[in-house]
Amino acid sequence: MKYIFAILAFVLSLNTIAQDKLPYQIFDVNGKKTSYAKMLKQAESAEVVLFGEHHDNSIIHWLQLEFTKDLAEKKQLVLGAEMIEADNQKQLDQYLKDEINQKAFDTLARLWNNHKTDYKPLVDFAKEKKINFIATNVPRRYASLVYKQDFQALDKLSAEEKTWIAPLPIAYDKNLPGYVKMLEMMGDHASETMPKAQAIKDATMGHFILQNLKPNSVFVHYNGTYHSDNFDGINWYLKQGKPAIKIMTIATVSQKDISKLEKENLKLADFIIVVDEDVTKTY
Repeated sequence: MKYIFAILAFVLSLNTIAQDKLPYQIFDVNGKKTSYAKMLKQAESAEVVLFGEHHDNSIIHWLQLEFTKDLAEKKQLVLGAEMIEADNQKQLDQYLKDEINQKAFDTLARLWNNHKTDYKPLVDFAKEKKINFIATNVPRRYASLVYKQDFQALDKLSAEEKTWIAPLPIAYDKNLPGYVKMLEMMGDHASETMPKAQAIKDATMGHFILQNLKPNSVFVHYNGTYHSDNFDGINWYLKQGKPAIKIMTIATVSQKDISKLEKENLKLADFIIVVDEDVTKTY
């Protein structure tokens, strides 16, 4: 009788788990379910964490903030983001030092439309804890210039402007999976300069991450997941500058069913966060 009751209790517990509504599930590089605790623990031994996101995903933005807070209790941090461009570092520093308020920061810097909901909490955490926050992305006008005129157009920039981009000439490997996929997705509308415009972003983000590494610290970088998926993009540029660098990557994907990682999402990163496709978008 006790045996029957034990089986019944086990079946009921499975049914309860199945009915739980979870918004995300974390998998390892091989598609095995893993935990937030393991992801956080592995981050402690990294020099750089590339936290790939979907820019409009509310769950991922919450996770980024919680992950940053939790990691800050274990390690010294430097933070950085694609969402703030390198020529706005001065305004970002002024905000972090309380020299300007949020309204002035909004006016003086080219902040994304979703900054207040999605990235301000990260910047404010850095401000509260006196953590350096680095504006890593290339000013978008220079990415546009590369798209229209190729890399050589950057040679004409002034000395000051060149401080806001990766050092010239820009290394480039057109065979990196992300760049190949970009051309495939665009089909007949593809241009050879399109992945190069992506590369100047990846190269510049990698450059400013390397420039701001600190001993015994972890640099947590927030970027669109396509900038670090497949261990290329920013990863590739980081390794060009420091081959032995310890990088941990996190990718974000959306699926209808989060219980199993879809085949196309395998091996995207060290950790892959699968978010229910019905999760609320921030814009």
